Amino acid sequence: MASFTYLWQSRAKNSIYSILFYKAWAKRLILLPGLVKRNYRRQKLTGKGAFIHETAEIGEVTIEGKNRYLKIDAFTFVGKATIALHDHLSIGANVCINDGVQILTASHDIKDPLWKHIKKEVIIDDYVWIATNAIILPGVHIGKGAVVGAGAVVSKDILSGQIVVGNPALPISKSRCEELDYNPCEFLAANNAWLKG
Repeated sequence: MASFTYLWQSRAKNSIYSILFYKAWAKRLILLPGLVKRNYRRQKLTGKGAFIHETAEIGEVTIEGKNRYLKIDAFTFVGKATIALHDHLSIGANVCINDGVQILTASHDIKDPLWKHIKKEVIIDDYVWIATNAIILPGVHIGKGAVVGAGAVVSKDILSGQIVVGNPALPISKSRCEELDYNPCEFLAANNAWLKG
């Protein structure tokens, strides 16, 4: 929700004579520098060919490779992550990618005598949560609503709603609820100040 246009149009509108009005504007002004930085990051990436929805939030992400391979849908939050773009990376809507996550779209074939470079697309569906310091390897498809535990290393596809942990990442007996309806970007204080006052 970092787009100024979106925030302005969707802002909480309290009466100008109320305490809530002044509280909301005080928070918005205090948090404005962070909002400006996130907007700048998104504009910089889209200027280099990435598709990033205007309501997605981009933290201090490090991106190596071709930005045109990157697609991020609405209301998705990407924290201080590292992304290597040798092939396409598609991130759905309402996804949360925490700090320290690494997403790789290429590696080397250890069975090949020439140690050939392998590139594979990574797909992350809607409502996926990838927790701190997890690593996503090339060619993985993470299904809708799946959860990748902190520090997990994902080398194979994850089904919708599955929760995986460990290295290599394996599913646990619990699964996520099927109906998900939240926006991870709302948890950011700057957005909260605009949308809720």
